[in-house]
Amino acid sequence: MRNKRRFRLILVLMAVLMPNQVSAQFRMQVRKNIPLDSIRLSDPAILADPKTNMYYMTGTGGLMWRSQNLRLWEGPYRVTEFKEDSWMGPRPMIWAAELHQVDGKYYYFATFTNRDVLIGTYRGNTIERRASQVLVADNPMGPYRAFGDATYLPADRPTLDGTFWRDLDGKPYMVFCGEWLQNWNGTIEKIELKSDLSGTVGQPKVLFRASDSPWSREKDENGNTTWNKVTDGPWLFRTSTGRLGMLWTSWVYDVYTQGVAYSASGTLDGPWIQEPEPVTPPGFGHSMLFKTFEGQWLMSVHLHQKNDRGHTIRIPHLFKVSLEGERLTVEGEFKP
Repeated sequence: MRNKRRFRLILVLMAVLMPNQVSAQFRMQVRKNIPLDSIRLSDPAILADPKTNMYYMTGTGGLMWRSQNLRLWEGPYRVTEFKEDSWMGPRPMIWAAELHQVDGKYYYFATFTNRDVLIGTYRGNTIERRASQVLVADNPMGPYRAFGDATYLPADRPTLDGTFWRDLDGKPYMVFCGEWLQNWNGTIEKIELKSDLSGTVGQPKVLFRASDSPWSREKDENGNTTWNKVTDGPWLFRTSTGRLGMLWTSWVYDVYTQGVAYSASGTLDGPWIQEPEPVTPPGFGHSMLFKTFEGQWLMSVHLHQKNDRGHTIRIPHLFKVSLEGERLTVEGEFKP
């Protein structure tokens, strides 16, 4: 016990005297053997990494958890580093981080917000500088750092929830949301990435809009029921027959809800046909899919709910899914 206290004291002194020499991972209180339902995390995304035989979970907040069995987790770790002269600033807000392993490297797709920079107002909403961007590292624990182009998406637009997809043309793409705060009808869009993911090529293209949803709902300023303007959390997948689908999230009044759309062409260009009903139970949203080391497809998703004091909490959950046939089917909750 005395040695542990001495070690922690040394780390504290080093962090004060030599802040750039102490890894951010060691400046956090790392916990072990934490059950998944004891973690509070929005937008959980899990990478099953065969190189290390570990699961790595990221999400909103910029922290990482890791596990060997999906049941007990270790963390949180801080795995990102930023430069003061980037548009993100030295300490950006981080939303909906995902890890993707591509050609031997690990890429951190996330939404970054620099609250010190404003890009305008719309309908009374002050809009902060927010955009999806990609960081890179040589191993899943980071540190993840910016590389390549200074920006990936237009600086005058708030964008979020970027994810990775390689389409049938062999090219890599980022699929992301255009935020409703500026357009009042959220979009899901694509933009081509450079071959090494270090930047983007060309201009974004809208794939579909919030108003295309047959299942989302909200009340407008006159009290009339209409579609909900939020688009959130796209995730691409293919079924066993090669059919291209996309999970995405919005709201049914005050209930966070997730639906699915399928591409009629089998490519990102669509057209995208929305399923009439949500794909997960009410309150669950912003999911992604991964395959366990045993070969089971799982959906990582968070439950959006209120606690006894009326505060919103978000708890990661896992669902079994099947991609057999033409549609994604949710088969029930998975308890590791």
